[in-house]
Amino acid sequence: MMFFKKKGTPANEQPMDLEAVMQKFDRESNTRVWEGKPKIFVNCILAIFSLFCIYVTLFASWLEEYRLTSFVAFIIFIGYLVYPARKGRQRVNYMPWYDIVLMICGTGSFLYFTANAMTIIQQGSRFEWYQIVIGIIGIISIAEVCRRSVGLPIIIVASCFIVYAIIWGLHNPSFWGRITYIVHYLFYSKEGILSTPINVCSKFIVVFIIFGAFLERTGIADFFIKITNSLVGGFSGGPAKVAVVASALEGMVSGSSVANTVGSGSVTIPLMKKTGYKPEFAAAAEASASTGGQIMPPIMGAAAFLMADYIGVPYSNIVVRAILPAILYFAGVFISVHLEAKKEGLRGIPKKDLPKFFPLLKKVYLLLPLIVLIYLVGTSTRSIQYAAAIAIVVAIVVGIFNKEDRITPKRIFEALAAGGQGMIAVAAACGVAGIIAGTITMTGLANMVFNGIVALAGDHVIIALFLTMLCCIVLGMGVPTTANYCIMAATCAPILIRMGVNEIAAHFFVFYFGIVADLTPPVALAAYAGAAIAQANPMKTALTATKLAIGAFIVPYVFALNPAMLLIETTALDVVLICITSIIGIFAVSASLEGYMIKKMPWYQRLMSLAGGLLLIYPGLVTDALGIGLVVLVALIQILTKKKAIA
Repeated sequence: MMFFKKKGTPANEQPMDLEAVMQKFDRESNTRVWEGKPKIFVNCILAIFSLFCIYVTLFASWLEEYRLTSFVAFIIFIGYLVYPARKGRQRVNYMPWYDIVLMICGTGSFLYFTANAMTIIQQGSRFEWYQIVIGIIGIISIAEVCRRSVGLPIIIVASCFIVYAIIWGLHNPSFWGRITYIVHYLFYSKEGILSTPINVCSKFIVVFIIFGAFLERTGIADFFIKITNSLVGGFSGGPAKVAVVASALEGMVSGSSVANTVGSGSVTIPLMKKTGYKPEFAAAAEASASTGGQIMPPIMGAAAFLMADYIGVPYSNIVVRAILPAILYFAGVFISVHLEAKKEGLRGIPKKDLPKFFPLLKKVYLLLPLIVLIYLVGTSTRSIQYAAAIAIVVAIVVGIFNKEDRITPKRIFEALAAGGQGMIAVAAACGVAGIIAGTITMTGLANMVFNGIVALAGDHVIIALFLTMLCCIVLGMGVPTTANYCIMAATCAPILIRMGVNEIAAHFFVFYFGIVADLTPPVALAAYAGAAIAQANPMKTALTATKLAIGAFIVPYVFALNPAMLLIETTALDVVLICITSIIGIFAVSASLEGYMIKKMPWYQRLMSLAGGLLLIYPGLVTDALGIGLVVLVALIQILTKKKAIA
């Protein structure tokens, strides 16, 4: 999509080329340019890959080594077809010779494993030199596809862990012996590339990525924005509230913070600026809401499937427990944009410009694929894969009945191709996440990190949570959702579990703080993408987004210290109480950061409000009573001083 500057538009108000924004901040958008017959050929391969994944996931009962190695081989092949080595302008229908060599060697290394799987399994740890070379080629190939489709941060993290293993982590005196052990562990065993992340990706995530590609072609994203506009667009600061609600809905089916920000932000950010929001705030509101889409069930950036596999509980169990924290997060963002609108005296979108609600209800059938998916998964009527496959069929049927955006055989083909392309970055990231997790396990590094945090925290869980939060934010910088969670699950979650935090709560905690790395400086990709659209200062946008997403920094502490929020070992009354205190706490902290509650707040009221909000985070009757007392006191002072000013 391209926007051009209108004649007479001021330089600081030039519309933004959204494609350029995506290419700059979303590595997945930097693809080769194929046109004509080569484009048809590449799309055919991508569509075949999607059909291959659906067949293998639903019907084939292959040995895991066959299934996983053939899957990764396909990923490497199409990865080099789609992604060039460098960013920037690409020659049309051109692929350099070295990329062809890398594609053949990388694909061949995994197909060698596929063809000789039984022999490799039986030979244990005894490998010939050429098998080690093949393994090294395979590891480098998947890492290079990941670099091209995801970016450098995750590759730098993986490289650091491997260098650590070679130099300090392993005790084999021979250098070749250490290399052999690493290649055996990471390439030929199921503890490295072929571990849980790539296994879950090939079994579950791929079908949902294809489902998302079909759902996108039903026009559901546009429906979400229009229905949200009609409901909340007319209220004070309406466009920002539209951004929050629409992003929450889009997040249910999306897997990228940056893509969410650019997709819905192209509509909401200009509207927010037109309403009166500052550019930095408009960009930050969209970025924080879009990043929250990654924690929104049922998809949760595909991490829900990985979490279920890591913890060993049903997928539906994870989805149900994710609902309340996600609602509280979006409530926090919603409260912040509301307070900002009140503070600045901003109005909503004029009624004449709002879409009519009841005519939009005619398109409510677009939600049917999601409803079917949630029902089938929630009731365990079908397996996750079959539920997604049925939802794909429902999306096709829904698309046939959508006169304005009717689905055709050509669009079905395009959806399959888009699904195939969408798998590359996720699968490559999962493969590299497996390398990181495997290296940590192989060297015992997790125990060292645990011992270090325990030594600093002592018996204080709150200190351990804080130190783990810092680790998650640093390790999660620039890493996509699925790989992000895999790294956190391998490095940080075990620390909290051994400190006494509930297992599910620990995994949710590290997942949340890995995700907010997309908002926190210095690698705040979603915030920077929003800033590019709003033509705002990137660092100010990132800091504002961090402030707006304060719920993401509060809610995890609540459920880590009291897992009742995750519906664990609790009663309905406990859940209601913790939700009430959490909402009040988030409101108080947001008001303090915004400097506005009922009217503008002087510094001492902001401190009181902040203290009250933080007290409400920590579970306990005494802290809750003190927190509510402080918040009520601030509110009363605000009401009385406002009445006095009016009088």
